[in-house]
Amino acid sequence: MANSTPTPERGNTLSEREIIEVDYLIVGAGAMGMAFADTLLTETDATVAIVDRYGRPGGHWTVAYPFVRLHQPSSFYGVNSRELGTDEVDQDGWNAGLHELASSDEILTYFDQVMRKTLLPSGRVSYFPMSHYDGADPARPDVQRCHSLVSGGEFDIRVRRRTVDATYMNVTVPAMCPPKYEVASGVRLITPNQLPALEQQASHYTVVGAGKTGIDACLWLLQHGVDPSGITWIMPRDSWLLDRAQIQPGPESAASDAESFTARIRAVLESRTVEELFQRLEAGGLLLRLSSDVTPTAYRCATVSRTELEQLRRITDIVRHGRVRRIGADTVELGGATVPARPGTLYIDCTADGLEARPVVPMFSGSRITLQTLVPCQQVFSAAFAAHVEATYEDDAEKNGICVAAPHPNTALDWLRSSAHLDDLLLRWFADRGLLEWCDASRLTKYSIGSLPDELRTALFEGLHAERKQLQQLLAHEDQTVAVAVAVAAN
Repeated sequence: MANSTPTPERGNTLSEREIIEVDYLIVGAGAMGMAFADTLLTETDATVAIVDRYGRPGGHWTVAYPFVRLHQPSSFYGVNSRELGTDEVDQDGWNAGLHELASSDEILTYFDQVMRKTLLPSGRVSYFPMSHYDGADPARPDVQRCHSLVSGGEFDIRVRRRTVDATYMNVTVPAMCPPKYEVASGVRLITPNQLPALEQQASHYTVVGAGKTGIDACLWLLQHGVDPSGITWIMPRDSWLLDRAQIQPGPESAASDAESFTARIRAVLESRTVEELFQRLEAGGLLLRLSSDVTPTAYRCATVSRTELEQLRRITDIVRHGRVRRIGADTVELGGATVPARPGTLYIDCTADGLEARPVVPMFSGSRITLQTLVPCQQVFSAAFAAHVEATYEDDAEKNGICVAAPHPNTALDWLRSSAHLDDLLLRWFADRGLLEWCDASRLTKYSIGSLPDELRTALFEGLHAERKQLQQLLAHEDQTVAVAVAVAAN
């Protein structure tokens, strides 16, 4: 099918309420939607329509701050059929010695090439940018209604197989939503998008938020010569961080991967409490934290290099009194305290919940597929894997048994839950050699299990089984401890 669009300049205008017919409708041309479409086209002869509210592929990347980069190597991002980047190792900067991290410009160019050079030339994809998905026609459930955000023109898509929701994860960046706290008149507050447009130095900078975006904003300020004493960092929660050196592609990382896996299994099996487990994980270099005297209560897969962490530790004015409620001319009101505000401060809002905790729903359900994360924090692999499962298996019950979604981690305990979930997934996949071989061939994951010798695969199976059991016991013990504490407090 030729590429289609409701805009005249693309040469295929849809008249009012005109209808096209495809096998799959994918709502959203972000990273997950593109990864799903790419694998589906590779493994089937299906026709696809992609409806997206943005003017170019890439989802939230189209509105992200211009200095954003991937936190993990480019080698694992994008779609299966096309490499992202050159697989080079950075030779300088704060990522030196580690594989390259694509910039937002590189990612947007990449997704544009995937659309223009892979999906559309297949002749089986219709692409509708700047269009809104309005839902199913109440009278015709197989017909999905859409309209152009530019012309207002309405059009229908009859879907023979499934509608794929690639927007369910609801990724947001600060430019997409206002802050959830009050800002007094006269207070200067910007999003990270506006930092590169600064025309004069601020007397002081305050970064609000301590997730991936907050880390990026702090590093950007430091890279541009701001003295650490000129930065305040409002940090509602400290987070456990991943060491980027532990997440590197290529055969040269095989030995360190094996060591890390063994160290993680040992840490889990030898720990009797959650506190002890995190101590062991930190001692083994598997998790990092900003301040040695503050125990993190959050975990959201944020990833740093050791050099970046050293730079972040140069910032010593860290405010840990909960979330901001109001920024006034003279004070900042937080959940746990009110602190003075420095005159002339430029506040940088980094509080958007990039990946909010969404309820887990069945991925395959009748005429719908709802894309969610399977392997924790690996969204594009999860979407491509879901497309492979859709193309390979017949029964929804079987598909949902293979594709069990995981909520995005939020608290420190979610490291345990995410790890137990991944163990459970891999143990399920062990029974299907074809799935393991597909994972081995995918450029979007580090996991290469199918190609392991039988004795190593058996040892891995036993290790995952033991780890999952111990993680479940640690979580149960923690739940019991909390229940006792609540009961004591109530009395």
